[in-house]
Amino acid sequence: MTDISLIDRLLDVIEHDIVPKTADGVAHGNKLFGAAILRKGDHSLVLAETNNEMENPLWHGEVHCLKRFYEMPRAARVDTKDAIFIATHEPCSLCLSAITWTGFDNFYYLFSHEDSRDSFAIPHDLKILKEVFTLDPGGYNAENAYWKSFSIRRLVRALPEAERGRLEARIGKISARYDELSGAYQDSKAENDIPLN
Repeated sequence: MTDISLIDRLLDVIEHDIVPKTADGVAHGNKLFGAAILRKGDHSLVLAETNNEMENPLWHGEVHCLKRFYEMPRAARVDTKDAIFIATHEPCSLCLSAITWTGFDNFYYLFSHEDSRDSFAIPHDLKILKEVFTLDPGGYNAENAYWKSFSIRRLVRALPEAERGRLEARIGKISARYDELSGAYQDSKAENDIPLN
């Protein structure tokens, strides 16, 4: 049984905490990927961040969020086993590894690798999985000894119709905002020096 209140909270965090940071990041030439960390117990926000590849091409949204997380005083952090990790887009191989190495036992994402390629014109996640790791799209274990991953869209599709319709409308609104951010990024990316822009 899917926790509808959790899905609403994940969408709240994406819409109200990650998107504003991402809009600022895109205005400075960064990609539109973001991430956040919540406490499992009460779903309160620990940290939200966005892509910062203009500073360092390794600062993908998830990795940059983890960097900022470990820069926080220890008392302000939560044990990663007691946290929920949210990625706006399905994590790439770099970010999958970072999530694993930092001890999270879960992550949720809104947009798939295929969405990154098809809707946001950023095909590198799938290309790297194929070219470097010889894996087909989706070629990683979504549930393994380290963590379990969840597509927010798949969770929503499994809900009863009334809740599904309401949450799909929310996702549609968020997706429209990401379409705007994607357009802004695509229009400006020729001016940046991100290696895989």
